[in-house]
Amino acid sequence: MVVKEKRLKLNRFKLVGAIAATATALGVSVPAVQSQSAEPIKLNGSSTVYPIAQAVVEDFGVETRGAIRATLAISGTGGGFKAFCDGRSDISNASRPIKESEVEACQKKGINFIELPIAYDALTVVVNPQNNRLDSMTVDELKKIWEPAAQEKVMDWGQVRPGLPGGPLKLFGPGADSGTFDYFTEAINGESKASRTDYTGSEDDNILVQGVARDENALGYFGYAYYAANQARLKAVAIDGGKGPVLPSEQTVRDGTYQPLSRPIFIYVKAESANRPDVQQFVEYFMANAGRAASEVQYVPLPPEAYTIATENFRKRKLGTAFGAGKQTVGLKIEDLLRAETEQ
Repeated sequence: MVVKEKRLKLNRFKLVGAIAATATALGVSVPAVQSQSAEPIKLNGSSTVYPIAQAVVEDFGVETRGAIRATLAISGTGGGFKAFCDGRSDISNASRPIKESEVEACQKKGINFIELPIAYDALTVVVNPQNNRLDSMTVDELKKIWEPAAQEKVMDWGQVRPGLPGGPLKLFGPGADSGTFDYFTEAINGESKASRTDYTGSEDDNILVQGVARDENALGYFGYAYYAANQARLKAVAIDGGKGPVLPSEQTVRDGTYQPLSRPIFIYVKAESANRPDVQQFVEYFMANAGRAASEVQYVPLPPEAYTIATENFRKRKLGTAFGAGKQTVGLKIEDLLRAETEQ
């Protein structure tokens, strides 16, 4: 019975991904549930967070029998924060902590927020299953491929590592508004947004999945859930952060060995919206069910203690971010996240 339930959830995720791709292309939001409420709860932002948010929104609609309506859109973490700080959404889904520049943009519009971590993600590097050149890569090799200096220069697999069979290197990665792009470039290239630009980019991870799955010379990166839902079409690459190659998995995220590409993911709730009874009910439901939803879509749930702390922070309307003033987030382990939440 458990296996069947997980399989059904995974199939739902694939279908949702297709719907999300269409919604993103058309620039519209996906209606989560039918509603009797006049004002919907508006969620926007990260495609990485989308699977968890969609699972929660869908189940919340069943729980409330459609009495509360929510809409869910994808515009990338950066695009989501732009909408959030402009007052166009109630909740911003983010695959990285909010930046100081985004905090300032919100402050200029008089928007305060509550930061809530919801899960951990293993940012996953993938190749086509027909690619037999390699099973693992070092951080230096990834940098050789993705750093700005590689633009129009590192164009062949044979340039990545001595002895690798040659072939045109086809790259797929998140667009510039993506939090995954921000995190990857900081972790691999040493600076957020420092990247070559001659690759196929999109804020919709489904497009990246399709690109790598169709080209045996392709390499890409995105959130683990999109790899997990497409394992028959993709091959994950083990990452050597200095202590030997490690594949992404729930266990390697939990024990801190999958570095430097493990990261927390978040929702940000507008403080003004949090005072609405429907938003308060939704966020409480989200935090109570985020761990289950994370497991369903193959992300790593936080320890129960983390959800308890985050829920209390929401109830107390604890404003701001635990990651301001240039605090390091690359390589942040789960226990470090707990400490940051408590000390905020």
